Amino acid sequence: MKNIILYISIFFTTVSVVAQNPNRVYQSHQLENGKLSVTTNDGEYIFQFYSQNTIETTFIPKGESQKKESHAVAQHTKNSDVSLKITDGGILEFIGSNSLKDCLPSNLNCNYFTTVKIQKSPFQISYYYKDKFITSEKRGYYKSKHEPMDMVKGNIVADSTEKIEFNLSKDEVLFGGGARALGMNRRGHRLPLFNRAHYGYETHSELMNYTMPIVLSSNQYMIHFDNAPIGYLDLDSKGDNTLTYETVSGRKTYQIIVGESWYDMLNNYTNLTGKQPMLPRWALGNFSSRFGYHSQEEVENTISKFKEEKIPVDAIILDLYWFGKDIQGTMGNLEVFRDSFPDFEGMVKRLNDKGVKTITITEPFVLTTSKKWDEAVAKNVLAKDSVGNDARYDFYFGNTGLIDIYKPEGEQWFWNIYKDLANKGVAGVWGDLGEPEVHPDWVQHHTGSASEVHNIYGHDWVRLIYEGYQRDFPNTRPFILMRAGYSGSQRYGMIPWSGDVNRTWGGLQSQPEIALQMGMQGLAYMHSDLGGFAGANLDDELYVRWLQYGAFNPIFRPHAQEDVPSEPIYRSEKAKRLASFAIAMRYRLLPYNYNLVYENHKYGKPLMRPLLFEEPSNPDLFNYSKTYLWGNDILVSPVLEAGKKEQEVYFPKGSKWFDIETDNVTEGGTTKIVQLREDFIPVYVRAGAFIPLTDMVQTTENYDDSAFQLQYYHDDSVKESERELYFDDGKTANPIENKAFQILEFEAKQKGNWLKFEFEAETGKSYSAKSKTIALTIHNIKKKPKKIKVGKEKVNGTYNSKYKTLTLDVIWDTTTEKEIKIKLNK
Repeated sequence: MKNIILYISIFFTTVSVVAQNPNRVYQSHQLENGKLSVTTNDGEYIFQFYSQNTIETTFIPKGESQKKESHAVAQHTKNSDVSLKITDGGILEFIGSNSLKDCLPSNLNCNYFTTVKIQKSPFQISYYYKDKFITSEKRGYYKSKHEPMDMVKGNIVADSTEKIEFNLSKDEVLFGGGARALGMNRRGHRLPLFNRAHYGYETHSELMNYTMPIVLSSNQYMIHFDNAPIGYLDLDSKGDNTLTYETVSGRKTYQIIVGESWYDMLNNYTNLTGKQPMLPRWALGNFSSRFGYHSQEEVENTISKFKEEKIPVDAIILDLYWFGKDIQGTMGNLEVFRDSFPDFEGMVKRLNDKGVKTITITEPFVLTTSKKWDEAVAKNVLAKDSVGNDARYDFYFGNTGLIDIYKPEGEQWFWNIYKDLANKGVAGVWGDLGEPEVHPDWVQHHTGSASEVHNIYGHDWVRLIYEGYQRDFPNTRPFILMRAGYSGSQRYGMIPWSGDVNRTWGGLQSQPEIALQMGMQGLAYMHSDLGGFAGANLDDELYVRWLQYGAFNPIFRPHAQEDVPSEPIYRSEKAKRLASFAIAMRYRLLPYNYNLVYENHKYGKPLMRPLLFEEPSNPDLFNYSKTYLWGNDILVSPVLEAGKKEQEVYFPKGSKWFDIETDNVTEGGTTKIVQLREDFIPVYVRAGAFIPLTDMVQTTENYDDSAFQLQYYHDDSVKESERELYFDDGKTANPIENKAFQILEFEAKQKGNWLKFEFEAETGKSYSAKSKTIALTIHNIKKKPKKIKVGKEKVNGTYNSKYKTLTLDVIWDTTTEKEIKIKLNK
């Protein structure tokens, strides 16, 4: 490829902006191997496309060298199929495609892809997508005095910070920055980037466990600041239409990601930072969890009670009592406390025989009073102080050191503990306090200071576990629950939760926002301690409403401090009964939910989706989180206040919506007051949707995917509809890469009085195709049909005149296609 491609430019409308830095002067540029470098008087810009819709920009100040390591980016190949134009006005236009090849004679607008425009004088960098302005640098890179914030005083310590500044349009709504409770629109805030727990938060929390250097705009672009050290995101806190990223050190690199839709943009972002691996199917079940189970007897009795009550359960989580009798003084033991768990291995096996997985907590702190302190010191696995001694300091649990996971011996030592637990039959990992909870700035790690690794400690902790499983248990899908992480943590299978939320209605009210925001930032399994964690509030209504909301969460995990039981089996009879309804719904939706796991893995789609994804140009939805989509086709409106008898629900445009309980249909684009019931929350299904359901099982180990119910929500407004449903064995690693999967394709077409269904299957060569027994229920059939044919056979089906449903029993050999024809009686 020639160093510079020149050709006559097509006329472009440029956006008039003030020069980003009056002292920055263009000197030269060069295009080589798909990379554009632009030299200025104070440094060098490097522009590189990862794809046609993802561009990376790096600024290297004069006298510095490029810091190449990214902790977030997983995409290694970069796009060299690019082009460079120089306009008559002297503007460099670097395009994410070789437009000489891509522009057809019939296509007059060749600027279809992402473009960066560099105006030489006055110097200005601007970004475009399909010739539409996205954003521009304001001052771009600069360095100035650090303005500390009280909430992180002593945590973010610096005399000056390095900054990258952008222009904002006056109406943009901004999302991102990790997990916060601020409202969906985060514009107007200066947000510290310093992972820190917030115990007992409710409706407002400016700083939590996941602070991520990501900004998303309602104008449908995303900026990822690709730098690990601590700092700030200033989302126009001064009201001057300015976005500023600040850091104490590190890379001056960012990626801009765009797409045709929100889903396309998230697919591009997760292509960049890595896709979430497939979870094991059991992770979609009910968890028994509390702080905590004190003994083997207590664990086994709890699961026995679930079985007696016939309430499904798939896993039990052991908090810190598995390695010690007391909360304080024992952290870091990280081996079974035999006084309380004398037959730990036998217990794990007995639970597993009942279809219940065991998950154990671990923390990265080794107390000086723990059994492993001397070993950790002898094996040199701890972080150091400024003169090379093992770093020691006090926090709530005792006097402690911190495992240096950046030191090879520290990583291996920590992994050996997980490997030993896995060999004992433990099926999942819980990593707690991974911010790290207390991490003084004077602590030194093998690869850098505390300020350089603080925000990526949880990220690299999950990495060492995930990579350990890949090495030593390559056929296992890991389950890794973590309280802190970073952009890209999803590629290591991280399952985040929202920390120590208060057990109050205020605590519940912040949860949809937190989960929706994190799904928009790639971490789609964000969930909460169902029922709330902190405090001794025994409120059955709150508990039930939280679990009803949790039925439409990525992970269903009630958890609490032990003074109030988190398990439904220990609640009042009424609370237990209502909670069991939510758990039953969770299990009946198993095939639908497992398909969401696939969609997230394959395309980066969140499981919980904000309504702005449906109506990206509707400003009323930019700050809306009270109702959300569970997958593509289920609309959920959780009850978030005490004593409510009715609530307002917005139904997205472009579809009609069926009440899942009554089949009453609501037109999209409308707001409606709905009456509430105590036994369920308002849930609706999109017209034209195929919703797969299964019979309730007591554990996912008993789930049989060869038989299921398929609910089709028919409406005359939907003439054609298609959906896919993903299957694999639910446990073997890398099923898609190994072709060990099957995708069923369902299509419905209405023409005149005929409603036709076509079933097809895509089957991987390593997957054993089975016949499926399907109970197909078609909703909203006004009258008993005149004629029904399944294949070539005439059948009657079962018509329910009260509910206006038609049910057909279909046995389908998935190696062939299946056709169903119904002549409607109108």
